[in-house]
Amino acid sequence: MGKFKKIVASGLASFMLATAAPIALPATHTQVEVKAASIGESLVSYGKKFIGVPYVFGGTTPKGFDCSGFTQYVYKSEGVSLPRTAEQQYNVGKAVSKSQLIPGDLVFFANTYKPGISHVGIYAGGNLVLNATSSQGIALVSLSNSYWGPKYAGAKRVIETSDKFRDILKNDPTYPAIEALTNDNIIQGYENNIFKPDEPVTRGQAAAIINRVLKNEPNQVEYFKDVAASNPFAKDIAAIREAGIINGFSDGTFRPYANMTRTEMAIIVHKAFELQMGDATAAANSYSDVSPSNWAYEPIAAMKAIDTTGVFKTSKYNGSTRASRAIFSTAIYNGMNAK
Repeated sequence: MGKFKKIVASGLASFMLATAAPIALPATHTQVEVKAASIGESLVSYGKKFIGVPYVFGGTTPKGFDCSGFTQYVYKSEGVSLPRTAEQQYNVGKAVSKSQLIPGDLVFFANTYKPGISHVGIYAGGNLVLNATSSQGIALVSLSNSYWGPKYAGAKRVIETSDKFRDILKNDPTYPAIEALTNDNIIQGYENNIFKPDEPVTRGQAAAIINRVLKNEPNQVEYFKDVAASNPFAKDIAAIREAGIINGFSDGTFRPYANMTRTEMAIIVHKAFELQMGDATAAANSYSDVSPSNWAYEPIAAMKAIDTTGVFKTSKYNGSTRASRAIFSTAIYNGMNAK
C-alpha cells in the first residue's frame, strides 16, 4: 500500500460526526453480536417473501414468475446479475456436488417441460429448493420429491464470498479495501466469520481506525468528560484530537458512540491524509447533490478523485446518510493509497 501522510496538528475548527462502523471490539467484550445471515441465506430469506406468487411463463416480477425469472429477480436483490433463462444460468458459476449444497446455490433440473436443462431454483437448505412451480407458484420442494428428484441435473455456486467473511462478496467493490485493512489489522471482523459491512461507524471507532493507520501516541489521554482513560479508544481519541482530525464539542464532550455521516467521513479522511486539490480537480469530481458552496465540497470531491474501487464513482454522494463499515474502510483504503 502507498505510504500514508501524517496530518500536522493545527487549530482546526471542531465539527460534528455521525455514523457507526463496528471495528471489532476487544475479545473480552461480551455483547458482540454473532447472529448474521450469510449472503446465500439472505437470498433465501428474500425469496421466501414471494411464496405463493403465481407461476407465469416469461414472468420476471412479483406479479408472476417463471423459474429463471424468479432466480434472476432474487439474485438481483444482492446486486448479482444472472442471465435470463435456465439454460443460460446453468453456464455461470462453479459446479458443486449435491452433498456440498449451501443456501443460495442454484439448483437445476432437466427434462421437465422440454429436453435438457429446463428448470432452476435456489437451494434453501434442509434438502429443499425454493422455485417457481407451475402448480403452486413460488414454493419449496424437496430434492427427494418423486417428481423433482429424478430430474435433478446439478448445481452451481454463483456467489463467491470472501475467504475471511461469509457476508462479503468477492466481487463487491469494497472487498479489496476490506481485505487490505483486515490483513493490516486496521479494522477487524466479528466472531462467526462475519464483517457486518452495512453496520455504521461511531466517532470513537473512526478515531481508532484512523490512528491504527497514523500510529500517533498522545501527549495525554483525558481530554473529554465523556471519554474516561479506561475507554478502549481513549488513546486513539486523544491522539486524533491532538492531530486536529476529529475534535470535541463546545460542551467538553467527544460523543464516542455517536454515528458518523458520509460527509463527516469525507472531512476526517481529507484531514488525515492531507488530500489537497485545486478547484479544477474538485470540479471534475463533483456530485450533483453537493453544491460548490457546501462547506465540505472539497473533502467530498476528494472521495471521488482518489477512488480506485468504483465505490465513490457515482453521480450523487448522499452525504447525510450513515457511513457503513464497508464504505468507511474503502475511504480509508483510498486515502492510504492516494498519490
